[in-house]
Amino acid sequence: MNVCGGVRANRQTGWRKVLKVSADRVVAGFALVFLSPLLLVVAGAVAVTVGRPIIFRQLRPGLRGRPFTFLKFRTMQDSRDSSGNLLPDAERLTAVGRLLRSWSLDELPQLWNVLRGDLSLVGPRPLLMQYLARYTSDQARRHEVLPGITGWSQINGRNTLSWEEKFALDVWYVDHWSLALDARILFATVGRVLRRHGIAQPGNATAEEFLGTSHSA
Repeated sequence: MNVCGGVRANRQTGWRKVLKVSADRVVAGFALVFLSPLLLVVAGAVAVTVGRPIIFRQLRPGLRGRPFTFLKFRTMQDSRDSSGNLLPDAERLTAVGRLLRSWSLDELPQLWNVLRGDLSLVGPRPLLMQYLARYTSDQARRHEVLPGITGWSQINGRNTLSWEEKFALDVWYVDHWSLALDARILFATVGRVLRRHGIAQPGNATAEEFLGTSHSA
């Protein structure tokens, strides 16, 4: 795990922030146009196998914890038990959904989030709103920058890491951010996606819920 000492102040300010946001939107806009045929194919596959709506929408915490509407292609059906409760994720995840997740194609609608300014291409992944109250003060620093489609923890283990390891990597990114680091993460992400590394936690279809860090952790 590539966490090393030396805490630094958040460097995403001034001209660096403007350059990062501008680069994000140019790349996201180009990617949406270039990948539009693939987006249509994936949307069609989701409509046929998962059903409508095609896009999964959920409030997630963004910069400084402010909520925004997070977008993904749906990968799970709304199957419920006799009491009306949703079935476990592993039972609702479709074969097409599993394929989309394995190649990270379900994340493509987040390019629109980048164009809107909700997300960056690179940053700590946006998690669930209820997690905000469960972070330690240090872990909460992951919200000092825009969340991202990919990030430092994604190329250093992704879902094979514990929550505490992920958050430590996120905070390291906040303290050591640079445009060169973003470029390094983007290039490394391509390799991770092609190798389909760290897609899910062992024994789980999706990530386990973060319940907070114990004082002994």
